[in-house]
Amino acid sequence: MKNLFKKTILFALVAALAVASLSFVSVAAQGANDPTPPPAGQVSNEKLEQAWARQLKAYERMGKAEEFVAKVQKLLDRATANGKDVSAIQSALDAFEAALKDAKPIYESAKGIINSHQGFDANGKVNDPAKAKETIKAMHEKMQEIRTAMNGTGKALHEAIKAFREANPHPEKTPAP
Repeated sequence: MKNLFKKTILFALVAALAVASLSFVSVAAQGANDPTPPPAGQVSNEKLEQAWARQLKAYERMGKAEEFVAKVQKLLDRATANGKDVSAIQSALDAFEAALKDAKPIYESAKGIINSHQGFDANGKVNDPAKAKETIKAMHEKMQEIRTAMNGTGKALHEAIKAFREANPHPEKTPAP
């Protein structure tokens, strides 16, 4: 029995050493046809295209703000008809709507940047990296101006809606028998 115990311990130690010597980290070399990163200080065309696409999507969402206001107002009217207190959301919505009017001219001025899309072709692909970078920078500045004009009213509206939902949860629907 003593001999069997020694052999079992010896086998376990050899197995542990064998497992410990295995490499669990894989290493890969860069292939010959892999794209090289751009030199320091330059941004790849792909990154510029992605940034432009994000900016266009954000601009499009901003354009739907008036529809959003109308939808929220409709929901508030319905909640008021059901006897809910929506005064906090209504004041936040009014502030959002007032800020939206202030931001509208800035939003419209950004349309010129989008229409000219210097440095990009009609499909959003870079055709002049230097001009594309300038376009992205100009659009970013317009977005910042809009954000400043909105003055956090969007976040305040979101918080008011969130607080209303917490205070007035949807009733649980009981399954039909």
